[in-house]
Amino acid sequence: MKKAVRLYLTGVVQNIFFRAFVKENAEKYNVRGFVRNLEDGRIEIFLEGDLEPVDKMMELCQKGPKYSQIQKVEIKEEKFQGFKEFKVLHI
Repeated sequence: MKKAVRLYLTGVVQNIFFRAFVKENAEKYNVRGFVRNLEDGRIEIFLEGDLEPVDKMMELCQKGPKYSQIQKVEIKEEKFQGFKEFKVLHI
């Protein structure tokens, strides 16, 4: 079963290698989509793939890397879009 979600994370999430952390784990779990910093200081993550790997990635993203301090997580179910890889996007 396929799943797609969009997460918005608020807190200490920029300038601590958060995007690299997400990309590395997405590739490890064969999840596709993207991660990017937003101008308002949040991080946006779009994840899609098989149900269990996407759920695992959602769990990892809500914890973040060592120095992250996540204060708020917004999760929105999305339509599966068929991404071919996982990318770090830049505004």
